[in-house]
Amino acid sequence: MDVLNLLGNMLNITLVYSTALVLASLGGILSEKSGVENVGLEGLMTVGAFTAAVSVHFMQAHWQLAGTSLWIGVGAAVAAGALFSLIHAVAAITFKSNQVISGIVINFLAAGSTLYLVKLLFEGSATTDTLSVVFSKVDIPFLSSIPFLGPALFSAYPTTYLALLLVGAVYFILFKTPAGLRLRATGEHPGAVDTLGISVYRIRYAAVMASGALAGLGGAAITLTTTSNFTYNTISGQGFIALAVMIFGKWNPFGALGAAMFFGFAQAIGSILQIYSWADGIPREYIYMLPYVLTVLVLVGVIGKARPPGAIGKIYDPTVR
Repeated sequence: MDVLNLLGNMLNITLVYSTALVLASLGGILSEKSGVENVGLEGLMTVGAFTAAVSVHFMQAHWQLAGTSLWIGVGAAVAAGALFSLIHAVAAITFKSNQVISGIVINFLAAGSTLYLVKLLFEGSATTDTLSVVFSKVDIPFLSSIPFLGPALFSAYPTTYLALLLVGAVYFILFKTPAGLRLRATGEHPGAVDTLGISVYRIRYAAVMASGALAGLGGAAITLTTTSNFTYNTISGQGFIALAVMIFGKWNPFGALGAAMFFGFAQAIGSILQIYSWADGIPREYIYMLPYVLTVLVLVGVIGKARPPGAIGKIYDPTVR
């Protein structure tokens, strides 16, 4: 029975850790399916996490809002991520800069600006105040009462349920709608799309902003569920793991979900190990580095087998055919 409880806890923790990875990787899929490489997911998640923590804190502290503030904070994080991603869109699409460098700039800019603003708003502290109210886990009626599977899979944060719904929604949009067909065609052969009178720039701008919105939502999912505050290392590489999730999932929403669960399970193992005394002999640094080691190993095995969109990272100039 103890083994079943342990497995159930690990599955539940896996869902918690994989939520942000799912959301950010969905954003990466939308951007890269349109042909715009986006290595700035880390920075976009940081902006979302910062915006959610700060907005919810001030609403709870000054306006006496509790549960309502959480969803307002989610909306603020989504908006902030979308707006911040415009920097990448303008640089990569309008000014045709190198997309990888533009994404790296997003990461540095987000890290520096959020740390500066936190110190400015919280009297020199490098962290926001702890939120008085965060999301609680929600049980699905009837399903959550199923032995073992109920507590493991059907008792989760609202953001986890939202992430799962978005996986289906993004898949449907990409592969079952005319808009998704246009977006995928833009990432494969933008010249052909332009010939049909469809604006390549408009589609790519929309995809990059949607990418920022989803990555911002992923950052909010972290601060409003597990950490309850924001500091400079709140995201701590989750955006880069989300990139690995996207590649491992072969730019498919359901593939990304499976890959996110894999990496979330690796993080769950690290959390569970810290509970047991027999694991005291294992250096904590080894436990913390486990997800990142798996990231490197997975990428080594996947690169060369996963086929990215044909026009990804390539500058599109309609005047040059």
